[in-house]
Amino acid sequence: MDSATKTTSVTANPVRVRASELEGRGWLNTGGADLNLEKLRGKIVLLDFWTFCCINCLHVLDEMRPLEEQYKDVLVTVGVHSPKFEHEADPVALAAAVERYEIHHPVLDDPELVTWQAYSARAWPTLVVVDPEGYIVAHMSGEGHAAGLATLIPELIAEHEAKGTLHRGDGPYVAPEPVVRDLRFPGKVLPLASGNFLVSDTGHHRLVETGPDLVTVVRTIGSGTKGYLDGTAEDAQFNEPHGLALLPAELAASVGYDVVVADSVNHRLRGVTLATGAVRTLVGNGVQRLLEAGPARVNDDDAAASETNLGTAPLEVALSSPWDVAYSTVLKTVVIAMAGTHQIFDFDPSTGAVTVVAGNGLEGLLDGPAGQAWFAQPSGLTEDAQGNIWVADSETSALRVLKFTADGDGENGITASVETAIGEGLFDFGFRDGEADQARLQHPLGVAVLPDGSVAIADTYNGAVRRYDPATNTVSTLARGLAEPSDVLLDETGDVPLLIVVESNQHQLIRLPLPKNALQVDEGAVQTQRPKTDVAPGELQLSINFSAPTGQKLDDRWGDPTQLKVSSTPPELLISGGGTSVGLQRTLVLSADVPEGVLHLTARAAACDGPEDANGEIPDHAACHLYQQDWGIPVLLNADGATELALDLRGL
Repeated sequence: MDSATKTTSVTANPVRVRASELEGRGWLNTGGADLNLEKLRGKIVLLDFWTFCCINCLHVLDEMRPLEEQYKDVLVTVGVHSPKFEHEADPVALAAAVERYEIHHPVLDDPELVTWQAYSARAWPTLVVVDPEGYIVAHMSGEGHAAGLATLIPELIAEHEAKGTLHRGDGPYVAPEPVVRDLRFPGKVLPLASGNFLVSDTGHHRLVETGPDLVTVVRTIGSGTKGYLDGTAEDAQFNEPHGLALLPAELAASVGYDVVVADSVNHRLRGVTLATGAVRTLVGNGVQRLLEAGPARVNDDDAAASETNLGTAPLEVALSSPWDVAYSTVLKTVVIAMAGTHQIFDFDPSTGAVTVVAGNGLEGLLDGPAGQAWFAQPSGLTEDAQGNIWVADSETSALRVLKFTADGDGENGITASVETAIGEGLFDFGFRDGEADQARLQHPLGVAVLPDGSVAIADTYNGAVRRYDPATNTVSTLARGLAEPSDVLLDETGDVPLLIVVESNQHQLIRLPLPKNALQVDEGAVQTQRPKTDVAPGELQLSINFSAPTGQKLDDRWGDPTQLKVSSTPPELLISGGGTSVGLQRTLVLSADVPEGVLHLTARAAACDGPEDANGEIPDHAACHLYQQDWGIPVLLNADGATELALDLRGL
């Protein structure tokens, strides 16, 4: 039976699969103890396969917190850290990430992806539920599963209490010793007219104004308590703030605030009045935005452009992990790196209008007209002298540029396009200087334009600051040995220009000189050592398994409520079967002339809350939900490979 149209109860599944043992290099948040499934017997275990670069994984961490608290005596979440990037396999970096994201459950360090492979994980994040007897009862990919788990967990509690196999009591989590610091995992830095600097003190959920020495704390804005609250500098609350943008003085005077803050986990933009430190909400209803693919605003298709004008009621707009902000002198708006939907938005403080500037929502690296471009977790923005917006596109380890052309074709006479200066794709990274088309970065988060027009890059996972010179189309290294630099800023306050670097994992800001001759580094290019799937050339039967959660029904009032998008890198890999169509099954034809590549898949399904009416129909007032997951599946072509590929959108 077609799994996309069948609703099942996991307890009715006659096939019982024993969970594989948890194997890795070591454990965090257990007080030094090693865990195994035997020690977890009697508990409902939620395995969260994650990697700390992944914005979707960070969303899942926050989705699961209420469930972990509600069911803390019966539910044990185990984070299985399965790294994508080389830096993420560093145990020191992992320990810092566990502290940074305030993870309050045991974490298994799985650098060789042993447990990842044992559970057939194919995407970050993947969730697996193991019942108190040690059997797998659910397997799902992506985010947005909290509601389904909230239904499943009580069912498992009732079943295993009745059987006598549920053990209540404290879990194995052991909190680490707290550390007191002035800054905790700072994110971004902004120069102020006074000569001071404003820092997003991300780990303390506040902003800090420092003196010119970057050390002296002048004042704090925000209480330091994680949450969401507008108000005075003492009372306001943030949740992992990152990007900061200063408005032009005339605009700031008219709107009544000076600084725009990307409040990432609150999915909002906040405004700060520097004179008082008062905080207000500018954009966002606090609900995480689900991906909406489509053309961008500044495109040459006026009809399509209106589809991404999100209106002039900014407090009703949903955002998704805004990571950085920058004021655009071309658009006269605040440009937003919308990491959660892989797009570039903007906000007009004068009118309240929110629009999509670039990116169709698909995750990857694709240049061209703004509305057709692909980004992958854009995390850093800066404007150059020509008005171009440079973008640190972290998941593709790329430096991109959004260029504006005043040619009369687009909205307000502006057309936008996207180009890549450095970067190859989702799974390609490294540390290599030289010609830009061969150079490699590793998950960059920040960018700054230097006096000569070159671009400094916070090459975060390489622990370096790099420099891209458009004049020569080459890449060089300015500094190494840094601890996850997350932002860079040109400092021209002194006699000699310097570079300020936010060294996030050292909880500090430092100044670096700008040398005349950059270091030359070549440690080769690297590709993510994620296991590749062997597939046979020719026909490949692709199926996406989806079951609506208990209490929901597929929303087929307007036709098939499912959709599948398929493409490939390189494009020549896919002879046929690409594109977008309804349904979650597709026959692909793969070329025998391409030895390997990546299949890019996006699956969607819409389901609505019950109960159904007397005719078995969904009532018009029912709350509806969109489930979506993106996969980038590395494949190797060989005659003995698989002819079928099955993936799980949901497993409940």
